[in-house]
Amino acid sequence: MSKPTVLIIDDEPDILELLDMTLGRMDVCTQSASSMGEALALLRKNHYALCLTDMRLPDGDGMSIVRHIQQHNPDTPVAMITAYGSLDTAINALKAGAFDFLTKPVDLQRLRELVGSALKLNPPDDRQNEPSQDPLLGISPPIDRLRQQIAKLARSQAPLYISGESGSGKELVARRIHALGPRAEQAFVPVNCGAIPSELMESEFFGHRKGSFTGAVADKPGLFQAANHGTLFLDEVADLPMAMQVKLLRAIQEKAVRPLGTQQEESVDVRLLCATHKDLANEVAEGRFRQDLFYRINVIELHVPPLRERREDLPLLTRHILGKLAKRNGLPVPQVAEKGMELLCNYRFPGNVRELENALERAFTLCENQRIEATDLHLSGCPSPGSDDNADFSQIDHLEDFLDNIERQAITQALKETRWNKTAAAKRLGLTFRSLRYRLKKLGLDD
Repeated sequence: MSKPTVLIIDDEPDILELLDMTLGRMDVCTQSASSMGEALALLRKNHYALCLTDMRLPDGDGMSIVRHIQQHNPDTPVAMITAYGSLDTAINALKAGAFDFLTKPVDLQRLRELVGSALKLNPPDDRQNEPSQDPLLGISPPIDRLRQQIAKLARSQAPLYISGESGSGKELVARRIHALGPRAEQAFVPVNCGAIPSELMESEFFGHRKGSFTGAVADKPGLFQAANHGTLFLDEVADLPMAMQVKLLRAIQEKAVRPLGTQQEESVDVRLLCATHKDLANEVAEGRFRQDLFYRINVIELHVPPLRERREDLPLLTRHILGKLAKRNGLPVPQVAEKGMELLCNYRFPGNVRELENALERAFTLCENQRIEATDLHLSGCPSPGSDDNADFSQIDHLEDFLDNIERQAITQALKETRWNKTAAAKRLGLTFRSLRYRLKKLGLDD
């Protein structure tokens, strides 16, 4: 098997020599270029396992190299070498598609870790065709777009902010990014930031030494150390108190943590993925989240679509969830009656996939003869079929969701009664055709 080849682009002979010697000891071949023109000529002729480029070049800059590689050699990871303190430059490079970055003077251990991670990357198509089952179920355009974004972002080491509503599957997305990336064989450490008491937070994140506080009877590594060389997933990151936000920012910037009870910092190599159901930009505007920390963790944002934007996935998700429940309980998989599936497809699911799982588990327990009827689902804010004007509205959580659901049911019923003739349905509902078309689009019924 031939050795991988790395392209090094820098106009400083001592840097070229240092990188060449270090990579040579890793059994990696190198080619070098001292200008952008020379580098582009080599990139046109050869394929490289990795490209390391300085930011400043005599005839251009490293950002141009990053953009060229993204356009012409997208399966080649590229890392930026920047001057110490040029954090903005490094972040811009990550946003442009760089795999990672190094600062001068180059830390050789950090260089070896970066090269090792980059060489573990397979071409994107190979990674997507792995035999491991894709846990992201669905055939809708939003879920297809999400899969494509995940495949691309898994090849980067950039900090990633995963946004989305509660129950939409943010941790599932984070696990998929880890599984498709170069750190897949290392630990994936998920943390619910809202579940850690504030007085224990620093110890939990960074570890402590024996005797550092009452009850510290032994040395204990923190979550950063547990995720070293792997991925650290901070869920509900908006719940971190301000004091901890400051310490987290330092750990991210320095790539090092200081356990309680010691003055010695420990280097850590983690890929950081963060998530929250809150609007993090609004939290910054309201003064509850540090802007500098937001800037560091939100290098790239990945949005997980809510379930109501991917309604065509509901039958597949329903079958999958019921199959798991049946297997767990040693029972046959129940069928969902037509009215039951109609109710599921018309509901807005403010709790998303988690709410769907809970509703189906309840229905699985209550249903008779392995058949789930609409009355077994008990969806919040959905009046049961046949209910009268005395229905109980005390359980309404989201008025907008409730009203949209009623409107959706009325429009669907009118379309069925008119054999899906939109002009006739609009007339039956007392709407103009234009108004009906707008409502169909708003409610996700315009397919």
